[in-house]
Order: sequence, then structure tokens, then C-alpha cells
Amino acid sequence: MKEGKLQIYCGNGKGKTTAAIGQAIREASKGRSVFIVQFLKGKQEEEISFIKRLEPEIKLFRFQKREEAFENLTEQEKEEEIPNLKNGLNFARKVLATGECDVLILDEVLGLPEREIATLEELHSLLEAAENTDLIFTGIRLYPEMLEWADEVYEISVLKESE
Repeated sequence: MKEGKLQIYCGNGKGKTTAAIGQAIREASKGRSVFIVQFLKGKQEEEISFIKRLEPEIKLFRFQKREEAFENLTEQEKEEEIPNLKNGLNFARKVLATGECDVLILDEVLGLPEREIATLEELHSLLEAAENTDLIFTGIRLYPEMLEWADEVYEISVLKESE
């Protein structure tokens, strides 16, 4: 019987990763182990160094080699990064298969189908493999199918933005 839950943080507003990290801190404070796998992001050293201070309760993994966000890369650089991003998905599968953590956050994973790096079926297979691990997906675009998969969906939008 599957016990793990899926939360999704999506939308055009800022704060999806921050909300997921907040959830990570909340779960770690309960004694649960948390892994975060980041996709498509540049190396934001302040964020990374802060999360690294939360180890061993919260562990951050990045498989991208370049410093820049995926969207800022040339087409050639994107092609070179795609295998690294797929390695991140394979790592997530392995973590789920072995039950290495209680909560697995896949930050910006919702951007992979849009860029044809992973399919919706591949993302759904992660959910099926979750067993007792809670999953958190973040990203801008929510696919309608995901509403059926998720236990909770939070849409983060901008109501007002300073100029």
C-alpha cells in the first residue's frame, strides 16, 4: 500500500523553491530525512551554501555542471547538460527504490517535460516508485494530469509586483 504523498508548488510567482525548502525544514525538524534534487537552475551560491548548512538532515544534489540556469545556455550547452539532468532523474529513481530518504524534493522538475528532457510518464513513474517517501515537485507549469496524481497543489502567483 502506497503511503507517500505528492505536493506540488507551481505558478509564475516567486517562492516555489522557498516554500519547498520551508517544507523540508519542517519535515527535518520532525526527524525525517530530506533530499533536494535541483533541475534547470543556475548555481545560486547563497541558497546552496545555506542548504549545505542543514546537512545531514537536508541534503542538496545538483547534476547540472554549468553555473548558469538552463534557459540561459546556448543550444550546444543545453544538449551537453541534458544527460546530466537525466542523471538527476535516475538518481531520484534510485533514492525512491532504496528508500534513502523520507521526503524527496524535485525542484523545477515540472520544467523537464516542457523542454522534452523527461516525459509526464517518467514523472508519474517516480510517484509510483515513491512507496513511503513523500514527494514535492516544483516548477512553473502544472500539467492537468498532475492534479489527479497530487495530494496537494499550491499555485504561487503574483498579485502585485514592485516596479
